[in-house]
Amino acid sequence: MSVTKEDVHYVANLARLQLKDEEAEGLKEDMNKILGYMEKLEELDTENVEPLEHVTEVTASKFRKDEAKEPLSHDDALKNAPDADSDYFRVPRVIE
Repeated sequence: MSVTKEDVHYVANLARLQLKDEEAEGLKEDMNKILGYMEKLEELDTENVEPLEHVTEVTASKFRKDEAKEPLSHDDALKNAPDADSDYFRVPRVIE
């Protein structure tokens, strides 16, 4: 499969991007290189290879134990807030 400049413009339109012709040409070359690499990977025999959850080895000891602890008190939770009233964090208004 080969990517054309029209394909690049179509994908850019889906992503709501506006590309100049020279940008589309560069992306076309990049996409074709990626597809070429994927075709090369398809040649590999992965019949007896187990799927991975992580690319690197992950051991359970790297994660902290899931232990229940006492929750923060209300005062401690609001202690470092930039602005708070007696019960809540105050944040700037974002909807007008």
